[in-house]
Amino acid sequence: MTENDNWYVMYTAPRAEKKVFTRLKEKGITVYLPLIEELRQWSDRKKKVERPLFNGYLFVKIPREKLWEALQVNGAVKFVNFAGEHAMIREEEIEAIRRVIATGVAVEVETAPIDKGEAVKILGGPLAGFEGECVKKSNKDYFIIRIPGINQSMMVNIPRKFLEVIKNN
Repeated sequence: MTENDNWYVMYTAPRAEKKVFTRLKEKGITVYLPLIEELRQWSDRKKKVERPLFNGYLFVKIPREKLWEALQVNGAVKFVNFAGEHAMIREEEIEAIRRVIATGVAVEVETAPIDKGEAVKILGGPLAGFEGECVKKSNKDYFIIRIPGINQSMMVNIPRKFLEVIKNN
């Protein structure tokens, strides 16, 4: 894997994700902003709105030596670092996020640490084949897809009948 193949995690100013996404695209930079649709209720109407899945984050695919260039965009704050190293997301993790969003299933983002649950595999539906953890939350089964590069997890509500416990050998 070359440097050019890496996705870096950019932190943006609050509520600036869409503007930064547009500005980076205009500069010809490969960028991904996962958006989910939500129904918002106002006093006089309901409206579907798109909001970022991960508040304050977007993913930039760029050579390491050009990271500073991406930061020149208004609204870009910094690239996320862990122990002095730029946080990188693998292509498979980006594809997993894209696949989950494409299904249209309800998604919540969980930033608090989650105690290790049972390892499970999804048996049916549009997410069949995914492996992850199952946790119970308010009497529902949630499937966890971890995104280690930004210490966040996607929680998807999956009916128990579609989950199979993976046995450790």
